[in-house]
Amino acid sequence: MFAVVKTGAKQYKVAAGDVIKVEKLDGEAGATVTLDHVLMVGDDKGVKVGTPLISGTVVTAEILEQSRSAKIIIFKKRRRQNSRRKNGHRQELTVLRILEIGGASAKKAAPKKAAVVEETPVAEEKPVAEKAKAPKKAPAKKATEAKTTEKAKPAAAKKAAAKKTTKTTKE
Repeated sequence: MFAVVKTGAKQYKVAAGDVIKVEKLDGEAGATVTLDHVLMVGDDKGVKVGTPLISGTVVTAEILEQSRSAKIIIFKKRRRQNSRRKNGHRQELTVLRILEIGGASAKKAAPKKAAVVEETPVAEEKPVAEKAKAPKKAPAKKATEAKTTEKAKPAAAKKAAAKKTTKTTKE
């Protein structure tokens, strides 16, 4: 019996007893994890393909060790520019031994920590709605318009007075 499971954005074809290296999963050596993203299961009778997953089927695996892969060197060079950049990366891996491929009995063995999704509380939208209903500052604008008209009148009177004085001096 074999199964195709998805973990770490990659797909792996596994059978009972296989040892695989996958991207880092939470847990210590000796812990048991369940891989619930099963895409396909095959045996002597035939192959069952999920759309996209097969519900009720899980793959149980034991964590053998947490390790890191070999270093990958990233080297970039721009010719004739005296520009070079060297960087390295080591991917963290989890080594798994597949124990069994099965249905609900394997799922009861140990739940996968990564499969648990915590719900975050959603903030209430009432304060936002109240802010939208709040009246705009239109009355304040009217008050400023009244003040500007009052200020404009004395300024115009001062200009008229200044014009009169200039005319008298020229004559």
